[in-house]
Amino acid sequence: MITVVGTGTGAPPPSAELVAGADLVVGGQRHLDAVGLPEGVERIVLGPLAPALDAIGEYVAKERPVLVLASGDPGFFGIVRALAERFGAERLDVRAGVSSVAAAFARVGLPWEDAVVVSAHGREPRTAVHVCRARPKVAVLTGPGAGPAELGAALLHHDRVLVVASALGDPARERVERVTPAEAAARDWGSVVSVVLCLDPARVLGPVRTVAGPGPGPAGWALGEDAFAHRDSMITKFEVRALALARLGPRLGDHVWDVGAGSGSVAVECARFGAAVTAVEKTPDGVGRVRANAAAHGVAVRVVHGAAPTVLSDLDDPDAVFVGGGGRELPAIVTACARRARRTVVVAVAALDRVPAVRAALTGAGLECDGVLLQSSRLAPLPGEVTRLAAANPVFLLWGERPRTGTEEGVDQ
Repeated sequence: MITVVGTGTGAPPPSAELVAGADLVVGGQRHLDAVGLPEGVERIVLGPLAPALDAIGEYVAKERPVLVLASGDPGFFGIVRALAERFGAERLDVRAGVSSVAAAFARVGLPWEDAVVVSAHGREPRTAVHVCRARPKVAVLTGPGAGPAELGAALLHHDRVLVVASALGDPARERVERVTPAEAAARDWGSVVSVVLCLDPARVLGPVRTVAGPGPGPAGWALGEDAFAHRDSMITKFEVRALALARLGPRLGDHVWDVGAGSGSVAVECARFGAAVTAVEKTPDGVGRVRANAAAHGVAVRVVHGAAPTVLSDLDDPDAVFVGGGGRELPAIVTACARRARRTVVVAVAALDRVPAVRAALTGAGLECDGVLLQSSRLAPLPGEVTRLAAANPVFLLWGERPRTGTEEGVDQ
C-alpha cells in the first residue's frame, strides 16, 4: 500500500505511527525534515520523478509499505496522478490536506468555486498568461520561469491585481501580498511562492454558480449584427462570422488577434469562448466601439490603437488570427500574421482581385490554404405579409492552417 499524505497549509503532519510503519518515505527535503524520520527508515528526496517511481515500484512489488509526503492536496495537480497511473488507484490511500489554492482564497476572503485554476509548474507559461487575461478570477500554480514576475510582466496592459501567496502554512514565513502587475514584475520573489491569484477587481465577485470551474461556453454564437454597435453596417455579418469562428477555434488558453477589428464583433465572440483577445484598430472611433461592445458583452478584450502590420510587432504571438480589414496593405498584414500564428489565420475578403495575393501570403508562410465564397440571402418582409429573399454581399473567406507536427501544446482539459 502507498499512503499519500498532504501536509502544510493547515493540514496536520502524518502521525508518528504512520511514519514508523513505513519502510520507505518519499518527499521533498522540507517534508522529510518536518516529520523526524526514525533510524533505519529508507528515504528518497523527491527530485526527478521517474527514479522515485522506480524505487517505489520495488517496494510495492514486495508488498512493503510506502509513505509519500506532498504539499496540500496531492490529488490536485499533485503526485497522485503519477502514482495512480503507475501503480493503480486501488493501491493508494490518499489523505488530502488543504490545497494551496483553497488556502490562498481563504486568506483573502473570497469564494473560489468560479475560479479557473491553471498550472504553470513545469509548463510553458503562455497558457496561464492567456487564461489570466481572459478570466476575472484565476489561480496560477507557479514554477521556475513562470512566477509572479513573469505573470506581472505579461499583464502590464491589463487591469488586474495579483495576490502572491508565499510559504502558505508556515507560521514564520507565510506572506500574502496584493500587488499590481508592474510591482510583481519588478521583484525577485524567490522560491517559496505557493500560488498567485490573478483578479479583475471589477468582476471578482461574479454571479452565484451551480457548476464549479470556468463556466459553460456561450449558449449561442454568430450573434446578429444588432448585438453590436457598428458604423454604417461596417461589421462582419453573422454568416461570415459563424464560419470564421469555426476555423479560428477560439478556446480557453488561446490568444487571438482580430486585425482591422472595426466593431470588434469577432473579437467579442472569441472572448465569449474564453480566449484572450487582442483587437487591432486604426481609427479612434473604432477603438471606442470595440471597447464598448466588449463591455456590453461582459468580456475582456485588449484594444490596440494602431495600423497593421507595423503595430503587430509589439504583440505577443497569437494562436489564431482573424483579418477583417487592411486595404492595400492586406497582403503585408496577412504575411505578418501568418508568420507568427501558431495555428490558423482566417481572412475575410470582399474584393475578388485580392484573393490571389491573400492565398500567396498564407501559403508563402507555410500554411495550408483553403477557402470558400459565401453568398447568402436573408428573409425580408414585404407589405402584405409576404416575404422575399434579400441577398447579402458575397464575401470570400480564406484560411491558412499550420501543418500539425504532433508536438503542439494545447490546454489540458
